[in-house]
Amino acid sequence: MGREFVPLFDQWSNNYDLTVTGHNEQYQEVFEDYEKILHSVVSEVHGTILEFGVGTGNLTEKLVAAGHKVYGVEPSRGMIQQIQRRKINFQLFEGDFLDFPPLTEPIDAIVSTYAFHHLTDAEKEQAISIYAKLLQPHGKIVFADTIFQNQDSRRQIEEEVASQGYSGLLTDLRTEYYTTIEVLHPILSKHGFRTNFSRLNKYVWLMSAQKEIG
Repeated sequence: MGREFVPLFDQWSNNYDLTVTGHNEQYQEVFEDYEKILHSVVSEVHGTILEFGVGTGNLTEKLVAAGHKVYGVEPSRGMIQQIQRRKINFQLFEGDFLDFPPLTEPIDAIVSTYAFHHLTDAEKEQAISIYAKLLQPHGKIVFADTIFQNQDSRRQIEEEVASQGYSGLLTDLRTEYYTTIEVLHPILSKHGFRTNFSRLNKYVWLMSAQKEIG
């Protein structure tokens, strides 16, 4: 359930914000327009929000500033220490996409950025089935993450990364659980969501899925 990546994020927690602001050449295109990506997620939601993979709190801070009540879930102790230093007014739990404390109030939206790919496709479907039951009528899942249109586009991007000599990024693309729209869309439909995908940069797509009633 993505816990195998926790040691990586514990190690990365001190330098994560340098990476997302373009200080790591290999990942510049992955995090291109990072601030706009965060704002795109915020603009899609309202009310009481559940955020998975809060990291250092960049999205969390924007959600709270927009007036939303936020519950956050994060598995990495290193990341938790970073976000606690920011004194953001929200409730934080240790957990992950599949294993998190029960919430006592209705949830209007579930959000995440750059994290859902830590689940296998089977685990992604398990998570979506949980969220379908958790969300209010017409509630939304809004995730921004590296997703590929299909396997052909994935191979093309991997070939470009290899030609650039970005061995670290290439290893990530080939070993983490990045998926495709062709896989995600049917899963979301199966569990009662009407979904739109919009591309935000070369790697990142915004997945906005609204729970349908009836």
